[in-house]
Amino acid sequence: MKPSRFSYFLARSVDEAVQLLAEQGEESRVLAGGQSLMPLMNMRLARPSALVDLNEIGTLAYVRPWDGGVALGAMTRDADLEQASLAAERLPLLVEASRQVGHPAIRNRSTVGGSIAHADPAAELPAVMLALDAELEARSASGSRTIAARDFFQGPFETSLVPGEILTEIRVPGLSPRSGSAFMEFARREGDYALVGVAAVVALDEDGTIASARLGLCSVGQTPVRPTAAESLLKGKRPAKDAWQAASEAVVASLNEPPSDIHGSADYRRHLAGVMTRRALALAAERAERNR
Repeated sequence: MKPSRFSYFLARSVDEAVQLLAEQGEESRVLAGGQSLMPLMNMRLARPSALVDLNEIGTLAYVRPWDGGVALGAMTRDADLEQASLAAERLPLLVEASRQVGHPAIRNRSTVGGSIAHADPAAELPAVMLALDAELEARSASGSRTIAARDFFQGPFETSLVPGEILTEIRVPGLSPRSGSAFMEFARREGDYALVGVAAVVALDEDGTIASARLGLCSVGQTPVRPTAAESLLKGKRPAKDAWQAASEAVVASLNEPPSDIHGSADYRRHLAGVMTRRALALAAERAERNR
């Protein structure tokens, strides 16, 4: 398998990269880790006229403190996020989810920004960014803008990025002191895309009731899913089995178009989403109790 012909440019700064994208037009693409783009090109499912390679832009690879949480450079490798002590301390959900991305060989090349910009509805990190209320910075030749994660994912492999824009930074705010989080997924084999994945964040009030809960699901829709109706049900409730069951049922009811394929029917994925939601919420709440 070979890709169709394309021009190749190696950018050494963000300014150079956005200028090249502007010059090469709407059919140009950026190359980050390449773990998703290159197979698509080899099968000729993607046919960019030009590639702008970001791998020499070291200023886009970092994990830094930000607003009690972290800021991630878009070229941060998943393997580096997996090992980042700052992320583990402030937002362990990021580390827990990054460990589920493919295999070690994949994680050493794949990038945080690449996964988010690719917007595969089965990928882990987009769903996690929804649950963590992340914000994303995009740059183009005309300037920069900030996009909330909830507004970023528009459809399968489709985002609110416009031609000529590059995702440069992901900013994730910190959690309140009485918070816990968990990421769980179910896959046929280790390293496979999940049939269902669930990110959960639970914050407790001083009286032990649920102050807030947030969820992000992957592999259950055309985009990563934020089931806000299920989240609303949990506010003010005691962290117990009946609360998790109510949220689970709300999640199942909200899934209108989960995929159906040889690995699992739509109904199976709905059922699995409910089971994984209960488990992830219970574990997140247990961790929140430890942080009180």
